[in-house]
Amino acid sequence: MTNTRRAAIIDCGTNTIRLLIADDDGRGGLTEVDRRMEIVRLGQGVDAKGEFHPDAMRRTFSAADRYSALIREYEVTPDLVRFVATSATRDARNREAFFAGIEQRLGVTPEVISGDDEARLSYAGAVSGVADAQAPVLVVDIGGGSTELIIGDADQTMQHAVSLDIGSVRLTERYLRSDPPDRQQLSAAVDHVDRLLDGEPIDWTSVRTWIGVAGTLTTLAAIDLDLSDYDRSLVHTHRIAAAEVIAIADRLAGSTVEQIRAFGSVHPQRADVITAGALIAARIAARLPSLELVVSESDILDGTAMELLHGPDQGSDQEREHR
Repeated sequence: MTNTRRAAIIDCGTNTIRLLIADDDGRGGLTEVDRRMEIVRLGQGVDAKGEFHPDAMRRTFSAADRYSALIREYEVTPDLVRFVATSATRDARNREAFFAGIEQRLGVTPEVISGDDEARLSYAGAVSGVADAQAPVLVVDIGGGSTELIIGDADQTMQHAVSLDIGSVRLTERYLRSDPPDRQQLSAAVDHVDRLLDGEPIDWTSVRTWIGVAGTLTTLAAIDLDLSDYDRSLVHTHRIAAAEVIAIADRLAGSTVEQIRAFGSVHPQRADVITAGALIAARIAARLPSLELVVSESDILDGTAMELLHGPDQGSDQEREHR
């Protein structure tokens, strides 16, 4: 049994379920022990039907079983295990059945975190992984069901956050129905994303650092690096010019799912939704033409682990908004 305080965080989103096991490094940070990701598509059909599909719950429970075994193997005590659920779980009518299945497997009660908390934890994790960030910092987390836009300082203090109901799965199911999507579908998706982005009081011209976290943006980094196999060490802090983000999105939009699957840098189970995620990234890039996207592998998992091991920041004055 390790003498170091060790936490296990599971983040269950619309598209993926992820695990981070990390130790307190004794300096206010983390030492990563293990990190896993599985694409389970829990949000399958939630936008249309309002509830979890039985197949989606089975996939997620199967992944939770594997994570439970790892948590036991690494001897994490129950008080330092946390399961956080985000966009899809907030929207599903049958979430109590999902909660019961997770609690049975992991012994912890799932927490459905608000858009505010999702943004705060993502921001803290993202900024912790980028040493040279200059304020104001914009952290963008494009998930399967929602996109978080968070403005803050370089010291991990969030000032303003917005959670928008656009994500790679949600946008694909609503608009991008053909393979590849046709011009009319892409135009409708762009118009929808632009309406939501333009409806927020974000001063795009003031942003000095743009940090992107989570699977859509780490995948764009892998594509930009032309990786034959995903390499987290190369993706972390990789920089992509805004114009190149737009170019990658255009390339994906003109490709079929099978062509995208042939990219070694794209997870096969993400291939059918990466075009929508890249489209969202491109519309943000269009508002930040002079900046580079700095891709961070540190995200909500890291922020949640730091909060669990070190306690929440009591001193920050945060303005939060969830829409």
